Amino acid sequence: MKKLSINRGCIFGLVFFGLISAVMITVLYFLTDSITAAWIGILFVLFVLAFNMFFILFLRHKLTLFSDRLCSTIDEMMGGKSQFLQVSEEESLFYKINHRLMRLYEIMQENKQGIAKERADLQELVSDISHQVKTPIANLKMINATLIEREMPQEKRQEFLQAADGQLEKLNFLMQSMIKTSRLETGVISLEMKKQPIYDTLAAALGGILLGAEKKQIQVDVDCPEKLEVLHDRKWTVEALFNILDNAVKYTPEGGTIKVCVQSWELYMKIDIADSGKGIAENRQGKIFKRFYREEEVHNIDGIGIGLYLAREIVTMQGGYIKVSSEVGKGSVFSIFIPHG
Repeated sequence: MKKLSINRGCIFGLVFFGLISAVMITVLYFLTDSITAAWIGILFVLFVLAFNMFFILFLRHKLTLFSDRLCSTIDEMMGGKSQFLQVSEEESLFYKINHRLMRLYEIMQENKQGIAKERADLQELVSDISHQVKTPIANLKMINATLIEREMPQEKRQEFLQAADGQLEKLNFLMQSMIKTSRLETGVISLEMKKQPIYDTLAAALGGILLGAEKKQIQVDVDCPEKLEVLHDRKWTVEALFNILDNAVKYTPEGGTIKVCVQSWELYMKIDIADSGKGIAENRQGKIFKRFYREEEVHNIDGIGIGLYLAREIVTMQGGYIKVSSEVGKGSVFSIFIPHG
């Protein structure tokens, strides 16, 4: 049956119908012993046969039109055409098939665009990495060549080795940041969202910046309710908060202040991180969350310009967002909003 073609199926059906009709007319004639009844039976069979032939031809015509239209649509899809002939429900019994075919094409186009975007992002990431590693690698080559080619006192040699260690630390930090970024962007990681106190998360983030703040004699004030709970991933939220706090320490002068205030709103929990640093010009506030963006006047301060980018990605993945308000010379306030869940 699977190998039986439509034409052969129609012929087989007609032959079978003819045989059944002949048997029925013969039986009718012998039962009624009337030639008139036999002729009426023959005329009825011919009428049914003609009607079936007409219906089969009509259906075959519709199937041929649909298959031609379907093939034409598929050819246009393969040719990259974006506009197709719309088939209304009244005009065709195959509207649903045509509609789903259009939807399939839209999904394929979306996937194609998504793949193209991922390739572009990957190319941009590779370009960014190569640009960022040029300087430390060049410095390491210069230091290594100097140590090999020149004789120098042990004290001077130690200075060069410390400089090389600093460049290696920068490379290591860059690689770790790239790994975190790629894991976030490619969706490799899955956040472990739990309802837990934000106090402990904030304490872990603050632990990473207290030494740097102490060296610069920066006063850090924290106002956070101990029992305030919010749905979040502790590990990655610590990373986001640390990056913002670390920036606050870097760009706040000695003797400055950093204030952290946590408030519970109706839908969100808000964390304000305010510093008394140099501030950010209004026309640059939209750029600071871009990957590897750094203002020209702060290139003498350690950093690669990826902390705020990571912080925004982490908070966004948890359904939150970050706002910044700043005035040059008067410091900045970074506000993190995380939904209660």
